Amino acid sequence: MPIDLVGLLDPRRCALVTQECQRGVIGDASVLPELAAEAQREAVGNIARLAGTARRLGVPVVHCLALRHPRGLGSNTNARLFRAVAGREIAILPGTEEAGVVDEIGTDPGDLVLERYHGLGPMGGTELDAVLRNMGVTTVVGVGVSVNVAMPNFVMDAVNAGYQFVLPRDAVAGVPRQWADQVIDNMLTLMATVTTTDEVLAGWAGHHEGG
Repeated sequence: MPIDLVGLLDPRRCALVTQECQRGVIGDASVLPELAAEAQREAVGNIARLAGTARRLGVPVVHCLALRHPRGLGSNTNARLFRAVAGREIAILPGTEEAGVVDEIGTDPGDLVLERYHGLGPMGGTELDAVLRNMGVTTVVGVGVSVNVAMPNFVMDAVNAGYQFVLPRDAVAGVPRQWADQVIDNMLTLMATVTTTDEVLAGWAGHHEGG
């Protein structure tokens, strides 16, 4: 059965959620420069387009940020990834430029910004689920990084919580790109509605033109 993408993208029931689109993750001060380079190639520009349109149409924009306490309090140490990032010279500390959303995407006074100190994705043990439900959201348009870890975690958590998940494949990034494409094609497509930035923008435009 074909997916009704336009129906899923009803601005009254969906939200754009960015995952770790931070200067210290995918910007010029990244602790993961290979991932940042891949994100800058295509995803960042597309996320900026989605965010701009969402704001104009009244679609909620929620930025999910990963931070680290100056002493590492509350952060995970139980996986190789966490230990590797903790050892980098750049630390994504609260209030720093590295912690903020990259300039290309930016934040608007009407956006929501949610922070976390632990975990592999933006939904587990955070306010995101409650915030989305309080706004009447049933569809998450999820963008950001990475397809290696956080985006699959995000998709699974959202689907387990009962949300529809729309994944614009050109607004996410992982490394190497060929492997990320395989994850999307062979795993995430089983749980999310995989689409493109242009198709999401067209879906929103259809609602706008229809009044």
